Amino acid sequence: MQVGELSRFYRAIRDDNRITTTHISIYMALFQLWNEQDFQNPVAVTRQKIMESGKISGIATYHKTMKDLHDFGYIDYQPSRNPAVM
Repeated sequence: MQVGELSRFYRAIRDDNRITTTHISIYMALFQLWNEQDFQNPVAVTRQKIMESGKISGIATYHKTMKDLHDFGYIDYQPSRNPAVM
């Protein structure tokens, strides 16, 4: 099922001109952390872990990309007020 999720994502983005390499990088970082947490939902992540894993250096880029992925329907992003869990 989880591998199916990754295949579904790649099929969906094939014709989605809004998606950039940054979106793919962040999505893959999220997918890997979800994998590390045994595919449990919701997955708790930190901005730092996502940025490091996704090779994203700008906080504004991170926030825009996460918002895009949520707005485009690829993830359900619910930011936390807790600075340790984002």
